[in-house]
Amino acid sequence: MAKKPKKQQSGGTPATVALTAAGVDFTVHAYDHDPSHPSYGEEAAEAMGVSPERVFKTLVADVDGSLVVGVVPVAGSLDLKALAAAVGGKRATMADPALAERTTGYVRGGISPLGQRKKLPTVIDDSADSHATICVSAGRRGLEVELAPGDLAKLTEAVLAPIGRG
Repeated sequence: MAKKPKKQQSGGTPATVALTAAGVDFTVHAYDHDPSHPSYGEEAAEAMGVSPERVFKTLVADVDGSLVVGVVPVAGSLDLKALAAAVGGKRATMADPALAERTTGYVRGGISPLGQRKKLPTVIDDSADSHATICVSAGRRGLEVELAPGDLAKLTEAVLAPIGRG
């Protein structure tokens, strides 16, 4: 007896479920994740054929004892001092990866700013506004979602600020 092929889940992750529920236009991009690639974000940009300036990584930081999400282009890095200032804090450090995973409900390299287990304050690098669409993790390694930066900011209740370093 032949096995029935598994149906591809159309929503799949909490991030895509949140986007669908909000009625936001988005496109899902899937690619084969290579665990040996040194950078999740750069791998995503290469696999999708998208400029690294349009692919954004989601980083979790500790600002004065509270977790905050920074969303910056994969082509650069997060300016922790600027992130702290953007949320009215004094000092920021990168969050413990295990704590970031537990709090967001996603694994490192697949943390999405959308559909997190606990909604965290979010800051998106203001360079996002210079693009019609940007890509962020859809909630797992090898899966990205493309959407308008304004929609991402609205759904995450994010502040836009210059938090990226080229």
